[in-house]
Amino acid sequence: MTVTKQRLVDRLRSHGGKYIALHLRYEKDMLSFTGCEYGLTDAESEELRVLRENTNYWKVKKINSTEQRIGGFCPLTPKEVGIFLHALGYPPSAPIYIAAGEIYGGNTHLSELSSRFPNLIFKESLATPEELKDFADHASQTAALDYIICVESDVFVPSYSGNMARAVEGHRRFLGHRRTINPDRKGLVGIFDMLETGDLLEGRELSHMVQRMHKNRQGAPRKRHGSLPGVKGRARFRTEESFYENPYPECICGSRSKLEIT
Repeated sequence: MTVTKQRLVDRLRSHGGKYIALHLRYEKDMLSFTGCEYGLTDAESEELRVLRENTNYWKVKKINSTEQRIGGFCPLTPKEVGIFLHALGYPPSAPIYIAAGEIYGGNTHLSELSSRFPNLIFKESLATPEELKDFADHASQTAALDYIICVESDVFVPSYSGNMARAVEGHRRFLGHRRTINPDRKGLVGIFDMLETGDLLEGRELSHMVQRMHKNRQGAPRKRHGSLPGVKGRARFRTEESFYENPYPECICGSRSKLEIT
């Protein structure tokens, strides 16, 4: 039996109607590629370093993990995602579909999210082995399932702004600016560090800070950002916001662009 988009979405909605799709880029290759080691053990960090050193087509071999994190270039950790979603006001019972490959460290790291949001849902629990067997060993097809479920979700949250996350955001904008919460990873570092040192406690103050920071980062209609001032040549195109991330205004009609986020 071949699994279908609507079948999976219907099953997700049976868990409570609405659901959050979380694109959790906490995978071995992503952490190794970005050089992000925050929250990992020494052994895990060394494993990622060796992988990066031995992957020929990755040009950058030596990366300062601390600078990466401070600059907002690291995926949010499962623990940070849990804190973030809770601060935004989502209840522990919220169904969250995990769109991802194998989470690095398995339950050791994933438990830092599931302890806050126990209603985590994976492809393997949503579909039968028979339905998924045609997708085995086909990463692109499995990613396509995640893509569809993310597009159809009530809320989409990417832990890292990769190609798939940008494409999903653009698709959701085209369909009526569906709620897409894009974490300000650079801004959140300071908040997470204050929590770590005890200078800030979880509660009303934290929620206020996070919600204020993300008031305008939830997929509301806005024109696509152009290139940075003073940048010329090919570099100009690299600083522009991707059309696939935000096709407004060219590919969104006037009436659709005025839709409110629900």
